[in-house]
Amino acid sequence: QVQLVESGGRLVQAGGSLKLSCVASGLTFSRYAMGWFRQAPGKEREFVAGIDWNGGSTLYPDSVKGRFTISRLNVKNTVYLQMNTLKPEDTAVYYCAASRIVNPTDRSSEYQYWGQGTQVTVSS
Repeated sequence: QVQLVESGGRLVQAGGSLKLSCVASGLTFSRYAMGWFRQAPGKEREFVAGIDWNGGSTLYPDSVKGRFTISRLNVKNTVYLQMNTLKPEDTAVYYCAASRIVNPTDRSSEYQYWGQGTQVTVSS
């Protein structure tokens, strides 16, 4: 049974930093591209970062480029999301996801497994 478990979400002030973690089990982690998405109340799920199987390629939307960094440690079956210069509009539930596609993708339909999410709240 595949499980993705996110952690690290909390309340933080605007301008602050936060690092999220996602530990995967039940799959061959190094064979999956990984992604982070977020969903704010009343909004659609939004892609925020993707990384290929070995960390050689990453993908970000303009809204977080330069502020967020995705990385992975295959020996620990873990993907990370470092978030800097946080803004109130970054407030959302953050989800990690695993995709069998080799390259990072921003399309949620191409991710087969999802975690339960972790809440990030940025106060102004």
